[in-house]
Amino acid sequence: MMKLTFLMILAMFIAPLSSASDQLPIEIHDRVVLQPDSDKKVALTLDACSGKFDDDLIEYLIRHQIPATIFATKKWLLKNPQGVSIIKAHLDLFDVEDHGEKHIPAIIGTDRKVYGISGEPDIIHLRREVIEGARAVEKATGIAPHWYRAATAEYDPLAIEEIDKLGYKIAGFSVNADAGATSKKITIEKRLAHVKAGDVIIAHMNKPASDTAEGLAVGLDYLTKAGFVFVRLDQVELKVINKKTH
Repeated sequence: MMKLTFLMILAMFIAPLSSASDQLPIEIHDRVVLQPDSDKKVALTLDACSGKFDDDLIEYLIRHQIPATIFATKKWLLKNPQGVSIIKAHLDLFDVEDHGEKHIPAIIGTDRKVYGISGEPDIIHLRREVIEGARAVEKATGIAPHWYRAATAEYDPLAIEEIDKLGYKIAGFSVNADAGATSKKITIEKRLAHVKAGDVIIAHMNKPASDTAEGLAVGLDYLTKAGFVFVRLDQVELKVINKKTH
């Protein structure tokens, strides 16, 4: 009887872990909640995962007064003090939010990978990734973040619940402008040419050698001339339009 009870208790702990690791990662697609029909708001979000500071891109945004929400990891913040100082000098344009401590996907299981990046060992490590990333943002900018975007922008359902419990809103996207800073200039331009009111654009600001800055410059010029208004995520609400499993 004691053996049976022990096995039953053990199963209670193992079952949730195995079911979590069996679930497919979710990519959240969302859009800005618009008010009147004539509202042409769009949100530009830029991930700073690790790597360098794309000064050409940020200088373009400053020059043209285009606001953006930056999702920065602790790794990136520590590695790019000059970039951080430029962003801090323009907090009227840039809202800095939480992209995690070490840029680890919000999936449970180190044997599971998204785009070649291993997931978290457990929920405890996921909590640390979120909390330490947030602390790093607040330390760097003086402003506590309210939004979270995980590495790769994919999540386990269990991770989504935990991030919500920690008090952070998850930022998805509706237009992937540069595919992790791997897209060519012409591809980025074409993707931005199809942007609609309410779209949340995701791109990257940590790979200055990529075509992202050039492609965004052309695409954002087009959107500005077309009458779109850029907003930061701290100024709007988002609504989920679908959740895509991988």
